[in-house]
Formats: sequence, C-alpha cells, structure tokens
Amino acid sequence: MVSRIPIITPIRLAIGSTSTPSHSSSSSQPLTRILKCSFSSTAAASSTTTKQRQNYRDPYAEKQAQQRRIANLSRQELLKKQRAEELGDPIRGITTPFVESFDTAIPLPAVPSADKVSPNTTAPSSDDAPPSPANARENEHLNHFLSPSELEQSLQFSRMLTEPLPSPERAVADPHREETDARIHEIEHQNAKEAILRIVNLANTNSKGRLRTNIQRCIDAFGRHRTDEYLKPRPSVAVPRDPKPRAGADTGSSEVQIAILTAKIRILANEYEGSSRNDKVNKRNLRLLLHRRQKLLRYLQRRERGGERWQNLISTLGLTEGTWKGQIAV
Repeated sequence: MVSRIPIITPIRLAIGSTSTPSHSSSSSQPLTRILKCSFSSTAAASSTTTKQRQNYRDPYAEKQAQQRRIANLSRQELLKKQRAEELGDPIRGITTPFVESFDTAIPLPAVPSADKVSPNTTAPSSDDAPPSPANARENEHLNHFLSPSELEQSLQFSRMLTEPLPSPERAVADPHREETDARIHEIEHQNAKEAILRIVNLANTNSKGRLRTNIQRCIDAFGRHRTDEYLKPRPSVAVPRDPKPRAGADTGSSEVQIAILTAKIRILANEYEGSSRNDKVNKRNLRLLLHRRQKLLRYLQRRERGGERWQNLISTLGLTEGTWKGQIAV
C-alpha cells in the first residue's frame, strides 16, 4: 500500500504559529529551518552595509582629497617659515654694528658731523638720523679701569721723574753729553709709552675685561642721564613733576639692563655654538638670561608703548619680536 503524503503547512502558519500539527511534525522541521535562513530579495547594489559604503571611496574623489591635503601641508610649512622669519632669532636677533663690537669691546667710529662732511657728500638730517649710540661718538675705554686722561697724566709725570737733570755747574758742563742723555731719555720714554699702551689696549685684554668695558659702554649709551638729552619721554596723563637730579650714571633702567644682558647672551651664545655644545651649565645660564631679557622687554614695551626709547633700543641692539614674543627654547 502506498504511504500517504503529509500536507505541507503554509508559510504563514509555519512562521506565525507556535505549535505544529501532530501529523506534520516529522516532515515540517526541515521546512522551518529553511524558512529561518536569512535571505534578501533586494538588488545587489543596495544590499551593502553601512561599513562597506564608508570604506568605499571614489578614486577620483580620493585623489582630489590627497592633493588638497598636500597643498594644505605645504601652505602650513610656508606660513610657519614666514612666521619664524618675522619673529627672527630669539637669541641673537639682527646683528648690528653696536652688538658686533661686543666681541672686541672697541668703540664704534664716530659718524662725521655736519661741519666735517665734505661738499660732495650730503649731511644726514636730524629727522633721518636722530642721535643714538649708533651714530654718536663713544668714550674711549682702556683696560685696567683707566681713562685716557689718567693715562696721559701718568705718562707726563713719569717722563718728568725720569728726565735727566742738568749739571749745576754750567761752566764745566758738557753740552754734547747732555744732548745725548736727552736723546736716550726720549727713546726710552717712547718705548715705555708704547709698552704701556699695549698693556692697556682692549685688544690684549681677557674676556672679563671686555665684559666690564661692554657694561660701561651700555651704561653710557642707554643710560637716561645721556638719553634724556635727545630722546623724548613717553606721553603721560599725569601732571609732570620736576625731575630730581641724578646722583650718578643711570645703571638700573630697563634699557641699560637689557643692553647688558644682550652683551652677556652674545658671549654665552658664541661659546654654546662652538666647541662647548654639551656644556649644560652654560646652556642653563643662557636660558636664564634669555628669559630675564624677555621679561624686561615685555615690561618696557608695555611701559613705553612704542616710544622713542623703545625704538632706539630695538634698532641699536637689533632685537626682533622673537626675543620677547612666544616661547624661547634653547
């Protein structure tokens, strides 16, 4: 006898119903497993997942994005170089003749005045070149704390002490011998004078002597006992008071301290860039001096508000914005 074929449960009943008829329990199990398998009737183009659509990029659009990225990076590098050039070197700034003379401590040659200028050359006007350490005559400095007047007086006194005395008895005096003694004395005096001039010359001094001379030059160049004669003070809202007479040279103003720090920074920078590259003690001292000068420059800029004192200091020492703006890293 032929076996009876069981009735297949409809799809809706197989999915919606929780119980299956007893007569189809044995044959509907494979169909239920088949109906529970995931399948989609949508098109293949719209069957991608969100992650797949994010990973897929148009080659043309990707090439354009890469070109824009390269252009942006090159533009950033160009702007970075331009900003660095505008800020300048935070250690040295711009080398000026006054700063360059710190290496030898020899004063700058004086700029010829209007009455000494030849007719073929035009004299600088007061508006174009105001009085400043760059075009003013500096005092001559010597080694061992000597001044030219003291040296000249000492040489004249030594010449008088060593001059041979004439014979008291003129009747028996030998004029030829006196003339010879005077000539020998003059030669010996000139030799001694040349030796003393070599000793007191700044070209033969050590670094300590050059630093002492540079400090005195900074006091003479930027001290307010000198600059008050040709630089106008900053505009003030308060009622001006009668200035008190100074007891001596100005050694504590911000301009003088900045100039002295610049001289010391140049010495340490020359040592640090030379053979003493791994000298960590001088590297720390250089960093301290740079930050101290940066604080003074910020104070003076805020105090003077771009006045003549500020412009004179910046132009003479060649200080750029990098010396007082931003972070200084050594």
